[in-house]
Amino acid sequence: MSYTIRQVAEKEGITTHTIRYYDREGLLPLLERTDSGIRKFSEEDIHWLELICCLKNSGMPIHRIKEFMNLCLQGEATCEERKQILVEHKQAILKQMEVLKTSLNTVNYKIDHYREIGIFHIDRKD
Repeated sequence: MSYTIRQVAEKEGITTHTIRYYDREGLLPLLERTDSGIRKFSEEDIHWLELICCLKNSGMPIHRIKEFMNLCLQGEATCEERKQILVEHKQAILKQMEVLKTSLNTVNYKIDHYREIGIFHIDRKD
């Protein structure tokens, strides 16, 4: 079974523009087209797109995603290299989560302080 770009966009919750961009960037190298050039998405293409979105949404730059996808195309010989890319990305995600946790704690503190005094202000450090 194949899907249109609109069906895939709706299913994945992203825009057709984003999918076209990923395709132009070479992130969907196995994507087939009809004789008239219309993209035909297979289940495998959708799984690739889901991985692309996961990596992009978690902060991996497009050039690094492209590198990872190109390694995937090379088969089992690149498993260790792909694993290393994912391990490094995982570390970056964990670091970002710590930054976000600290930011959330600060926001929560300010919200609690606002509730206590009924106004919001930024403390100055003189």
